[in-house]
Amino acid sequence: MFGFGMPELIVVLVIVLVVFGAGRLPEIGGALGKSIRNFKKASSGKEEIEIKPGRPDDEKKSE
Repeated sequence: MFGFGMPELIVVLVIVLVVFGAGRLPEIGGALGKSIRNFKKASSGKEEIEIKPGRPDDEKKSE
């Protein structure tokens, strides 16, 4: 996988820890997990977006 071994991963994790700090790591991990979950939902092809048609009154007002 991209040629990363254990030493490279440790170096990356240490750099992330220094840049973001220990307090923000759980927040970053949670956001990353949500992003991956949403990406999987979107790539599965299931449309969960609810599109509501406009009310006929709205169309008459814009004319």
